[in-house]
Amino acid sequence: MLTPMSFHPDTLCVQAGWQPKNGEPRVLPIFQSTTFKYDSSEHVGDLFDLKVPGHFYTRLSNPTAEAVENKIAALEGGVGAMMTASGQAASLIALLNLCNSGDHFIASSAIYGGTTNLFSVTLKKLGIEVTYVDPYASDEAVQAAFRPTTRAIFGETIANPALTVFDIERFARVAHANGVPLIVDNTFPTAVLCRPFDFGADIVTYSTSKYLDGHAISLGGMIVDSGRFDWRASGKFPGLTEPDPSYHGTVYTDAFGPSAFIVKARVQLMRDLGATPSPMNAFLLNLGMETLHLRMERHCRNAEAVAAFLEGHPAVSWINYPGLPSSKDAALVKKYLPHGACGVISFGVKGGRDAAVRFMDSLKLAAIVVHVADARTGVLHPASTTHRQLTDEQLVAAGIGPDLVRLSVGIENAADIIADLDQALIACD
Repeated sequence: MLTPMSFHPDTLCVQAGWQPKNGEPRVLPIFQSTTFKYDSSEHVGDLFDLKVPGHFYTRLSNPTAEAVENKIAALEGGVGAMMTASGQAASLIALLNLCNSGDHFIASSAIYGGTTNLFSVTLKKLGIEVTYVDPYASDEAVQAAFRPTTRAIFGETIANPALTVFDIERFARVAHANGVPLIVDNTFPTAVLCRPFDFGADIVTYSTSKYLDGHAISLGGMIVDSGRFDWRASGKFPGLTEPDPSYHGTVYTDAFGPSAFIVKARVQLMRDLGATPSPMNAFLLNLGMETLHLRMERHCRNAEAVAAFLEGHPAVSWINYPGLPSSKDAALVKKYLPHGACGVISFGVKGGRDAAVRFMDSLKLAAIVVHVADARTGVLHPASTTHRQLTDEQLVAAGIGPDLVRLSVGIENAADIIADLDQALIACD
């Protein structure tokens, strides 16, 4: 029997989420309303008691956002998803849904600088501590980072901008041996290239502003719940397994089973934090995702051609692209990313920081932008921009040197991208 879950990712990108009924719009509408009308007080009461599905205030849920959540949940193979106002909000809520003041979690050291700042500064102020581990650390070294209060491990499938490939299956094994879930940020590969749940991850997060949107027009984040982690057996998550006094004494694992995590994230944390996506941004995200499978293929093929060019260029001192046969992560790419390793490349220009600046200022097609992973080719110098809040030690741990240029290869003609890079490299020599 053909069901939505049996469709290929290409079909899910186009068809999943919004299923119009007879006479309804074929294209997902923008439900630009903060509130919704019902015929009886009883029904509204049932909504607040979580007895029936539906929407009563856009801060918690909205039909446009719900359609996109359903699409991403289908793509990732999860039981549910929740869209947030940004990727930072998704990371924050995913961890606050597990950690209380006094708790601790482990994170890969090779993650986005803004996420490092969130973990090291803001969460610390809330009494939640983090320990960073090298993504190549042995199981024994990761195990040594655990405490009695550890509640999760966090990593990025492909780290931004170090491009380290996270060994999902290995970290999931260590996490589960300690009774905690693995959270994986899947922003760079998307579910088209890698589904972390297939390798043991429990929660997936996104900055949807990157490849999912694909056009740099709408902010957003996403949390996806696999529904596979046994919160009750773990015994470490009373917020999920004991009555919630802020929501009628609801015990989420009893009331919602496999969906306990994502329901609690919505009705408790989204309710209180209000990191709500706009219906317009949800609509734009859905529109972008309809071509996600096509764009990711083009990003990957273009990046492979550009990486091969840069690897042989005399003005390039080093290059890091997981899709290159020479990559240190080639074996992990074969395992987790057999169809491509996204369109982001990092490399160094001979001459260091000054040469890197001259190179970027000489580009004609590629633009200097504080963004990554959209249709247009762009470059950035992370050490002086997105990651400038990190210390030198943190930069080294994240795999970011002063000469590192992050190149986000777009979907233009590959020959034109290469020609632009070539003339800029010559100009900076």
